[in-house]
Amino acid sequence: MSEREERKKGEMSFIEHLEVLRWHLVRSVAAIIIIAVLAFLNKAILFDHIIFAPKSSDFVTFRLLCNFSSYLATNWPSYISDPDLLCIGQNIPPLQNINLAGQFTTHIMVSVLTGFILGFPYVFYEIWKFIKPGLHEKEARYSGGIIFWASLLFATGVLFGYFVIAPLSVNFFATYSISSEVTTLPTLSTYITTVTTVVLAAAIVFELPLVVYFFAKIGILTPELLKTYRRHFIVVALILSAIITPPDIFSQVLVTIPLIILYEISITIARRVTRVKVDSAVT
Repeated sequence: MSEREERKKGEMSFIEHLEVLRWHLVRSVAAIIIIAVLAFLNKAILFDHIIFAPKSSDFVTFRLLCNFSSYLATNWPSYISDPDLLCIGQNIPPLQNINLAGQFTTHIMVSVLTGFILGFPYVFYEIWKFIKPGLHEKEARYSGGIIFWASLLFATGVLFGYFVIAPLSVNFFATYSISSEVTTLPTLSTYITTVTTVVLAAAIVFELPLVVYFFAKIGILTPELLKTYRRHFIVVALILSAIITPPDIFSQVLVTIPLIILYEISITIARRVTRVKVDSAVT
């Protein structure tokens, strides 16, 4: 008998619901721990090739920006004369560790975060298995493919945060100076915090279309409401990109455009959901 049938057979008590939830959480945590242990055992790959890559001048994002800058200077010298205008990431200082146990605790923390990021599809699957039996059949049918889309959006956000926002943020904060009298010596903890925060934040922001879909289904969000606040969102996106990117227009646009595209996709989703609800009401 499926979990849905078991729940429909009789109302479950609060304790029974907690018991079901507990096993979903146990399996989710177990998956995260298994991946975290594997990440912990592959320290060189995790740190040298992934975590510390955005601070290297050879990082793919820095190389692409530099090549693009050279291309613009060669083909449109009247607009951009300096071929090194976008060549950033060259002067990021080495990291400092000022805590005796800092490297070990960082190793554990990053391993756990890796377990969560890589295990997100399974974790979301377990959460969805707990929620789905409580939905009506029509609601469950409309939510088909949610695990795939949630995982895809999350992965896209992680990649965007890692390859775009993280290197730009690291370069900006590491090289920003208020005076020649002050030298920036980034620590291991602040670097890890910056990278992990922007990557997870981007992953969460990229779930916006999915959130809008469900809010539109229950009538909280409408396409008209999203259109009304479109200008406000653009301003917020511009402010956010100005904070986390170097002080040049190209980098700010590079971050702002995907955020605006996500918002426009959300409006389209809300419009389709509203249309389906109206058609269903008519029929």
